Amino acid sequence: MQRESGRVPPISDLDPKLLGTEQNAARQRYRSLFFGFPKHSNMLPIRVQQVAQSRLSEVDFDHLPFGHTFSDHMFVADFRNGEWQDLRIVPYGDMPISPANMALHYGQSIFEGMKAHWTVNGHAAVFRPKAHLDRLNKSAKRMAMPEVPAEMFVEAIETLLRLDADWIPRDPKSALYIRPILFATDGFLGVKASETYSLVIMTGPTGPYYAHPVRLLVEEHYVRASRGGVGFAKAAGNYAASIMPAAEARRQGFDQILWLDGVEYKYIQECGTMNIFAIIGDTVVTPETSDSILAGVTRDSLIALWREQGKRVEVRPVSIAELVEAHGNGSLREMFGSGTAAVISHVTEFSYQDKLFALPPLETRHVAQQMKEYFEDIKAGIVADTHGWLHPVR
Repeated sequence: MQRESGRVPPISDLDPKLLGTEQNAARQRYRSLFFGFPKHSNMLPIRVQQVAQSRLSEVDFDHLPFGHTFSDHMFVADFRNGEWQDLRIVPYGDMPISPANMALHYGQSIFEGMKAHWTVNGHAAVFRPKAHLDRLNKSAKRMAMPEVPAEMFVEAIETLLRLDADWIPRDPKSALYIRPILFATDGFLGVKASETYSLVIMTGPTGPYYAHPVRLLVEEHYVRASRGGVGFAKAAGNYAASIMPAAEARRQGFDQILWLDGVEYKYIQECGTMNIFAIIGDTVVTPETSDSILAGVTRDSLIALWREQGKRVEVRPVSIAELVEAHGNGSLREMFGSGTAAVISHVTEFSYQDKLFALPPLETRHVAQQMKEYFEDIKAGIVADTHGWLHPVR
C-alpha cells in the first residue's frame, strides 16, 4: 500500500527490540500519514520492558469472551507536576495502589474502547482513534482531569500493537480490543480534583460482545443519566449505577435495559452499553445525543454511511410511545443497538409496562444486517474507506 512516496514497511518489518529513539523518525512519519495528528520534531520516548515469556500459547482464539483475555503488554504514563511523564510499556499485570486512592473514593475514572484488526492487505489497523481520543478528552474535561496529548496517545497504541501484533485475532468476527483508562492517583481523602493521574492502555483479543440478539426491558424507575450530569462521558460511575438494574432485568429474562430520560420517563436514550436505533417505515431513527447520552463513534459512523447511501435518517427525540405505536401499526421493522464492542446487535423484543413487543423475525430484516456487513468490510479494507476512518499501524 502506497502513501505519499515510497513503500511503508508492514508491521512485520519493524523490530520490537528497536522501539526506542532509533525508530522515532519512522514513527513520526507513520503518525502524520495514517493518524492525521500533527507531526512534532521531538518524539516522546517510551521505555519498553518486554515480557520474558509470552502467554499467547495459552489463548484459545476460537473462544474469546469479551474482556477475559489480555495481551502481554500495557502502556502506562503518569501525570505529575502538570505534565505527562515516565512513559513506559511493561508486562500486563497488577499495579500497586493506595487505599486512599481518590479514584476509589470519589470516582475520578474514565475510559475508552476501540478495536484493532487485520485488513485484507495484511496490515494491522485501528478504527477512528482520533474520534476516541476526542471523546476521552471530552470526558476528562467534564471530570476535571488532564487531557491526553494526541502524540502520546497514538505513540502508545502504535508501540503496543507492534509488540503484540500476534494477539490480533485472524478471525474477521473477532478483534483486539483496546482499553485506555485514565484515573486519579492521589492518596488523599477530600472531595476535590486529584493532582496526579495515571493513563493505562491495555489490549486483549475478543469475540462479539453480544453473541446473540438481545431482549430489552424498558426501565421506568431507575435512570442512567440526567440533564447536567455526566451521561455523555465514559465515566466509570455511569456503568456502576447501571449494574443493579441490569442484573434485575436479567433475572426477568432480559439481556439489557432500554433506558428512558430522567425527567419525563418518556424518551428512549440508550440500551445497556449501546446506542439505540429503530427503523420505522423506511426511516432510520435514533435519539439525538445530549449531556445524558453517549456520543457513540460507531453510531456516528453508521449515520454517515446510511446518509451516503441515500437512506432517510432522523436524529431526534424518540419516545417509547412512538415505538409502541409503530409496533401496533406494523411500521416498526427493526431495532438494534450499536457500539464499539457490539458493532450492531439486533433487538428481538422489548418489554414496556409488563407488555412484550416482539420485533419481526431476523430473516426479514435487511437494513441493519447489510450495514453491519458493509461496516465490517470497510474496517477490513475490502471496500474503500472514503472517510479516512481506517488507520493502519506500520
